[in-house]
Amino acid sequence: MTDALELDALWEDFHRVVNMTSAELAAWLRVRDAEENTEPLPEEAGTPTGQHVLAILQKRRTDLTDDDIRVMHRVVDTVTAQADLENEPETERTAEDTRRRHRLMTLGHDPLKP
Repeated sequence: MTDALELDALWEDFHRVVNMTSAELAAWLRVRDAEENTEPLPEEAGTPTGQHVLAILQKRRTDLTDDDIRVMHRVVDTVTAQADLENEPETERTAEDTRRRHRLMTLGHDPLKP
């Protein structure tokens, strides 16, 4: 397991890059997976990583598992690499921007959110 200082830093980084609330993320995961005539059960909506991020958002720091910590590292690394955290919120310009936004939202980061 990670030592206390590293875990504190990771917790802060994770909550800095994951700027959606658990309710917003849960709603997004359901909308993203909804089809014309069906909608998935809330606990089955979204990607496994998106569901894991949602579960982490609902935990206390002391309840994190090693798997949670691995996911948190992956989310922080991915969002940091794909998002311009310094200049957000940004306006959408192209279809690729929309696709990138939707990928990031699946991880709990909305580039358009202040």
